Amino acid sequence: MTSSDHSNYQIHKNQIQLTDGTVYETYRTAGTLCSHDDEFNFKKGIHPTRQDWIQKRIAEGSQNHSQMYFAKRGILTDEMRYVALREGMDPEFVLNEIKIGRAIIPSNINHPELEPMIIGKKFLVKINANIGNSALGSSIQEEVEKLRWALHWGADTVMDLSTGKNIHETREWIIRNSPVPIGTVPLYQALEKVKGKAEDLNIDVFLETLEEQASQGVDYFTIHAGVLEAYVPLTKKRITGIVSRGGSIMARWCIHHKKENFLYEHFGRINQVMKKYGVSYSLGDGLRPGCIADANDDAQFAELKTLGELTKKAWEEDIQVMVEGPGHVPLHLIEENMRLQNEICSEAPFYTLGPLVTDIAPGYDHITSAIGATVIAWHGTAMLCYVTPKEHLGLPNKEDVKAGVIAYKIAAHAADVAKQHPGAQKRDDLLSKARFEFRWKDQFALSLDPELAERYHDETLPQDGMKKAHFCSMCGPHFCSMHLTQELRKEEAKSSG
Repeated sequence: MTSSDHSNYQIHKNQIQLTDGTVYETYRTAGTLCSHDDEFNFKKGIHPTRQDWIQKRIAEGSQNHSQMYFAKRGILTDEMRYVALREGMDPEFVLNEIKIGRAIIPSNINHPELEPMIIGKKFLVKINANIGNSALGSSIQEEVEKLRWALHWGADTVMDLSTGKNIHETREWIIRNSPVPIGTVPLYQALEKVKGKAEDLNIDVFLETLEEQASQGVDYFTIHAGVLEAYVPLTKKRITGIVSRGGSIMARWCIHHKKENFLYEHFGRINQVMKKYGVSYSLGDGLRPGCIADANDDAQFAELKTLGELTKKAWEEDIQVMVEGPGHVPLHLIEENMRLQNEICSEAPFYTLGPLVTDIAPGYDHITSAIGATVIAWHGTAMLCYVTPKEHLGLPNKEDVKAGVIAYKIAAHAADVAKQHPGAQKRDDLLSKARFEFRWKDQFALSLDPELAERYHDETLPQDGMKKAHFCSMCGPHFCSMHLTQELRKEEAKSSG
């Protein structure tokens, strides 16, 4: 397939057939088994969508495989054309957003299974789901199942944060089965290589780990290069100190050695690996606030300034960048976070964890964070990192992953509607019309979780005939406001006729 021929691109969409004849299509990343006759077997992997595109570029002799590199030279890649079709945008618009650094297409040349997607505030808000084992549990098969489960409910990217056994093999099979970009925090595996002793880390061990993961096909790396030695004392007055795992590792290294962060000092060497494979930066917020009392403090914003500096250094090498953000932030301080990130980081895509707007709801932090996520995405955040009900409490299972993804699909969609993104409200309007017309099955089908919506309805009215009834169990047959409105309209039509 040539870069100019996009008629054969396989753009996966979820089609919802409504009973009134309407067909609604939603953005979807599904992945395709290598053979349609195969039962799923994670050791077979999925179809390599980008194989021909990648081989063509390698044959042309490119030494920098970043999408920004091509965009700055006016080259429309297959990846750019693909995401333009997915988003309903002009390919030239996509190219320009990548060229100026306001959007990225995470796409490692060693991840041919990828169905390209774009992260930027001018596009649909995306969500990331975190998976990964810990020293206390989970197998490779379980992690691949979490990946597939997250994709089923609508995750746009997935981060493998494994810290337990078989990290390399776990990551390999996650990538081989992932049609969405995979992100990692390489520092975690580097720490394993020095047997958990942060003070024994060095740039050589880190670069070895970076090369290992990039060669497998990781699409974006969280790099905690902004945690500088001078910033660590700024966290002393905090209630929760440093809550980022990567941030705390680098802070400990700096204080132990009384030296500057080696990731910052050797950023240029890291750039060489990123270019070689086309890996994108996700500049880590190692000093993000871990409670609302610590939000928007000197430590957080000092690091942000350094991330802005590093963003420009990466752009000078034509490397794609997104910047990570907090964390825990009360509602009234969220807008300031977005404004400063735009100013300091020159509108590089913002990728935020939440933020959580209150600290009093362990077990419900997918809700406290989705509230903040909606607001910050409305103000311009490009991608949201989901939070599950297990946040602060334990390792998420499949149901926790589902709850986190659904909460963040709601947040992302609400932000798209608020930003008046083209076509964002269509699904809402279709569902509202189905609700008013008592087309219960269409209402279920248009829901983010059709099975749950139908189950809740059927708990009190399980009979099949109730799927056509002009009432639900809340109001009953005589007090349904929508039914009464319909009757009123009929009477008005008769009297006017």
